[in-house]
Amino acid sequence: MEKTAYASVSEFKPGRFLLGKLPQNEDLIVSILGICAANSVQTAVFSVIGSVTSATLGSYDQYQHVYVTFKKSEPLEIIHCTGNVSLKEGNPHVHAHGVFADMNGQTVAGHVFSKTLIYAGEIFIQELLGKPLSRKYDERTGLFLWNMPGP
Repeated sequence: MEKTAYASVSEFKPGRFLLGKLPQNEDLIVSILGICAANSVQTAVFSVIGSVTSATLGSYDQYQHVYVTFKKSEPLEIIHCTGNVSLKEGNPHVHAHGVFADMNGQTVAGHVFSKTLIYAGEIFIQELLGKPLSRKYDERTGLFLWNMPGP
């Protein structure tokens, strides 16, 4: 029988549910970090709805081990934006992916980077209680991944 690799998991209990209005003309990632810092959130998942005036997105080049980014400098609707919060080098770190649509319904998507400027936004954060997840550099991928035993 062939051996199957299983995902590494950590168990958490639900913490607080936080809802927030995001500040206009501020960076999305910085704003999420600010909410987490102000509320002592170290591990969480989140979703965002609203719109942005510009977005910086990208994807990871698995061969060169670098992010390739691009900027859209136009009004965009946030169709879907989700992510997580964990610790990186002892500080809260936001990892977010998003799908955005222009005025014609054409979509663009990817890893969300700063500067992504908020026009209007609302956020839902689900705090997770347990041993905080932390990120550690992974030689094999060149990414900062969750520091967990296993694959």
